[in-house]
Amino acid sequence: MSKIAFIYPGQGAQVCGMGKDFYEQTEIGKQVFDLASDLLGFSVPDLCFTENDRLDITEYTQAAMVTTSIAMTKVLREKGIAPDVTAGLSLGEYCALYAAGVINEGDAITTVRQRGILMQEEVPVGQGAMAAILTMDAAAIENVIADIEGVEIANYNCPGQVVISGKKLAVESACEKLKEAGAKRTVMLNVSGPFHSRMLTGAGEKLSKVLEPVEVHTPSVPYVANVTASYVTDAEQVKPLLVQQVSSSVRWQQSMELLLGDGVDVFIEIGPGKTLAGFMKKINRAVKVLNIEKIEDIDKVVEALA
Repeated sequence: MSKIAFIYPGQGAQVCGMGKDFYEQTEIGKQVFDLASDLLGFSVPDLCFTENDRLDITEYTQAAMVTTSIAMTKVLREKGIAPDVTAGLSLGEYCALYAAGVINEGDAITTVRQRGILMQEEVPVGQGAMAAILTMDAAAIENVIADIEGVEIANYNCPGQVVISGKKLAVESACEKLKEAGAKRTVMLNVSGPFHSRMLTGAGEKLSKVLEPVEVHTPSVPYVANVTASYVTDAEQVKPLLVQQVSSSVRWQQSMELLLGDGVDVFIEIGPGKTLAGFMKKINRAVKVLNIEKIEDIDKVVEALA
């Protein structure tokens, strides 16, 4: 019997047209998009399905991604596929919370809308930056940046890919020093802020107010928190971890290693793109990763698990 994890991508995976077939061809998918539109006061189908400049703006991206992934999840579950554990990369953690029965879909969508606004507003554009460091060991990166004030690790994605974040000049300086220390490539990322760095601490504090009225439930299946790369089974832990997550490192590689060590042998990536599948190839090539991007992927996953 397979042990299944539902995993969810984060910001950056969004693409125009995502979820359109779920909206047009399934009643349950349409209901999720319509609910999001009612809650947010603008057309989420227009945001996701038509060419526009807003889809890549953080305050819109986050709600669009979560709406899309939840719609896909509900259609998959309607086919009888359920997770034994869930995890999501950064923003994707909110989808993991939904799939684990911790928060309802409406709260997930409205919370990430506010989260996106808070993250967008916390640091003026141009003051912060992020960069991907390729083909260099995480411990070596930690050693190099330890003496550079204003830069820290934002994401441990997989072996050979770590993301740093912080003050723009500090990140640029770190990239130069990392190249001198042996990094094959450093890539400045096209993002609007220094996410998952201490510069976002204030956004996390404001998010705690947004989370106050949100009802959280004991997980029906465990989910893995980005901050700790460990299972959360207690509802009391959820909100503090989400507050910390905004300004803390995303420990994705460690999270996946935890699941692999506990016998998870099927990972279903739910949402646009195959980012997490790509990371998994570098973490463990032998494991089965299935993707839900299009409506026809649902039947492929059901068949693969039959």
